[in-house]
Amino acid sequence: MTRSDSIQIPIRDRVAAGQALAPMLYAYRRRADTIVLALPRGGVPVAFEIATALELRLDLMLVRKLGVPYHEELAMGAIASGGVRVLNRDVVKMHGIDEATLDEVAQREMLELQRRERVYRGNRPQPDLQGQQVILVDDGLATGATMRAAVRAVRRLGAARIVVAVPVAPDDTVAELREEVDEVVCPFMPEWFMAIGRWYVDFSQTTDQEVIALLQRAWRREQHGPG
Repeated sequence: MTRSDSIQIPIRDRVAAGQALAPMLYAYRRRADTIVLALPRGGVPVAFEIATALELRLDLMLVRKLGVPYHEELAMGAIASGGVRVLNRDVVKMHGIDEATLDEVAQREMLELQRRERVYRGNRPQPDLQGQQVILVDDGLATGATMRAAVRAVRRLGAARIVVAVPVAPDDTVAELREEVDEVVCPFMPEWFMAIGRWYVDFSQTTDQEVIALLQRAWRREQHGPG
């Protein structure tokens, strides 16, 4: 194991990732104008630790990766709530993806996005982001397509300042994101990236039940205070 800018590599799990990121965001602690938005599912445990440590509100930014057919892990783009679509033109061109295929994948992923919205949020209204500082959190970035979709959706909803916080990402992805947001917090940017899961000890899939449980805990805390 090694250490890189206050984060243990490999990262134990998503909880440890959130606990490592929280001190790097201490300037936002207890800010009434700041909200943490998790990208489900893997970003929720990370964001929960950040929001808990900094005593900030926690909510969701629902985004779905558009995977290349027969190579689903490779993102050719992403969609987000509000009809935002971001494409990775290089990947689309390299794999010869036509518009009909793009639309088919996007429609399928929109159904899953809508399902998650219902399951995770229930009747809870979307947060009002107008004039807010938004900290977008995920468990790591590869191409950054899903995060870019989230950034554009948040900007469309009126956020005054956008911060991206992730434990690990390629340096070129971070450089691209810095052109689109106010701040990127990413303590580990390996030269040879390969895949997010490579940098975790435990990268098991976060379940719907885990997401719901963490959100309910966070929302109860907001209503009743710590404890």
